[in-house]
Amino acid sequence: MNSNKNHHTDVVVIGSGAAGLSLALSLANHCHVTVISKGDLKEGSTLYAQGGIAAVFDKKNDSIESHVEDTLAAGAGLCDREAVHYTASNAKNCLKWLIEQGVPFDVEFDSKGKERFHLTREGGHSHRRILHAADATGKAVQTTLVSQVQAHSQIKVLEQHNAIDLICDKNNEQSRVNGVYVFNRQEDCVETISAKFVALATGGASKVYLYTSNPDVSSGDGIAMAWRAGCKVANMEFNQFHPTSLYHPELQNFLITEAMRGEGALLKRPDGTRFMPDFDKREELAPRDIVARAIDYEMKRLGANCVYLDISHKDKDFIIEHFPTIYAKCLSVGLDITKEAIPVVPAAHYTCGGVITDFNGKTDIDNLYAVGEVAYTGLHGANRMASNSLLECIVFAHAAAKDILAKIKTSSEPPQLPEWDESRVSDSDEEVVITHNWHELRLFMWDYVGIVRSTKRLERALRRVELLQQEIHEYYAHFRVSNNLLELRNLVQVAELIIRSALERKESRGLHYTIDYPEQSESPKPTILTP
Repeated sequence: MNSNKNHHTDVVVIGSGAAGLSLALSLANHCHVTVISKGDLKEGSTLYAQGGIAAVFDKKNDSIESHVEDTLAAGAGLCDREAVHYTASNAKNCLKWLIEQGVPFDVEFDSKGKERFHLTREGGHSHRRILHAADATGKAVQTTLVSQVQAHSQIKVLEQHNAIDLICDKNNEQSRVNGVYVFNRQEDCVETISAKFVALATGGASKVYLYTSNPDVSSGDGIAMAWRAGCKVANMEFNQFHPTSLYHPELQNFLITEAMRGEGALLKRPDGTRFMPDFDKREELAPRDIVARAIDYEMKRLGANCVYLDISHKDKDFIIEHFPTIYAKCLSVGLDITKEAIPVVPAAHYTCGGVITDFNGKTDIDNLYAVGEVAYTGLHGANRMASNSLLECIVFAHAAAKDILAKIKTSSEPPQLPEWDESRVSDSDEEVVITHNWHELRLFMWDYVGIVRSTKRLERALRRVELLQQEIHEYYAHFRVSNNLLELRNLVQVAELIIRSALERKESRGLHYTIDYPEQSESPKPTILTP
């Protein structure tokens, strides 16, 4: 390994999705920003987000209050109303900012020939309020923000760098973050970055499950780092399973957007009969947790590998125009969605809980912020409503930037930071341990802490995760760090937080369904864990 390198910046942003890049761009005209990207700058969950971003643009038929009420209903009694109202109220301005950056949202012409944004509707929404770029909104947002970041002279990007741990000053009663240790994967060395402010924008932790719609980088890094540094986390039991991920050996992790159900696609059993009318009066437009549980129930009842999503009854040109990405992707494996139904299964998709923050993105530690899926703001409650996630990224990135810029001139420089010590470790000759533990973790999380849970299953999972933690701690202490080791260490930590949160909730609500407590509590509260 090479010797330690030291970097200094005003603000270090860990993560390069919609939240991290929006924050960097909102800061960079006023200070120096370093963005840490675990993979390539364009890689991450944002790139794969198909649906869109919710905001009230049709004031004649829709309202902010309606957006608020829909979000509260989807959140199953656990949303913070103030957080929901704050987000919905700031939605339109944040969307206008994205439009100014150059995001090409779809447009249409009204009856008088005037151009307006094409708005679609998704599960849980009572009105058409979703701005989108065909069926690849995340890609449009990500590529636009990446080009802006790369063109900005005050933003430095470090790609192929894993954040390892936050460096905090714990000498006084209130901790302050002073920087972060990062693993430079290209040069195989650990570097130190000191900064006045650190922002976590690392996304969620869905890679803790066997089946997930998320890319490989979604390993809960920010949540685990914040927890180790002393931050509280909340609502980790609420992991959203997207109901419709393509079931095909050649195309894993490929989502079939909820907007397809919004445009009339129907869910069917293998025999071609519909089942959603048996579960909810909203049928295919019920919130995701209800749809995912219905699919899970039908698959288990029938012993089926998948169910089917059918939009072939719609006009061929309509399907290709609205869902070009899905049409092309499915056609690449011989599946023509204009003629046949799509095989689908649920997949872990979104982490509704996370590091507790206020409406400025501030955490329990001074000068440490968390924005996007890594954070718990109170917006999502027990279930996230479709197209509120990218919105949360932009709204809270702007809020965090405003708060940081108000303090940056008076904030003191961080002290000299200790260099990374690897004098007592060696190179590993046991990589198989990491691979084995990785598979074991994701398998028991899927089986025991999945869509339907029980106390016995959760207790079993906790015993296994504690054993894994001991093994990984010992491994981490003796060997040099690697990408796989760092991700596994974080995933095991996040798995423990999910299991402990699930054990604390003695009810079924939203995304957390347990056969031991099938009823809802009359006075629900967020699950808060303190390190």
